[in-house]
Amino acid sequence: MTADDSLGGRLDDDDYPAYTMGRAAELLGTTPGFLRAIGEARLITPLRSEGGHRRYSRYQLRIAARARELVDQGIQVEAACRIVVLEDQLEEAQRINAEFRRAAGDQGEPRGEGAD
Repeated sequence: MTADDSLGGRLDDDDYPAYTMGRAAELLGTTPGFLRAIGEARLITPLRSEGGHRRYSRYQLRIAARARELVDQGIQVEAACRIVVLEDQLEEAQRINAEFRRAAGDQGEPRGEGAD
């Protein structure tokens, strides 16, 4: 594996902190202050570079984009962050529920044998 292969793999990783605060704000069409605000609300926690600068992953940018949509609709930052967290929790609960349903369906009674 070459150094270029390793970099390509990291850039494909949704959790790799590839974006500086300035670039993240530019991509989201917002300000660095907005990113700091959602960080203070603990919606996302950016990683820090060796120099102490905030770095964001693509996953974090998607979360920040959803919070920005809500703020653009007039919802306060703190409330928008809470909504995003609750949406994420609901999605996870629905995923787990679907897995349980699939597992329960796979373990149902055998059909055809012993049926009256």
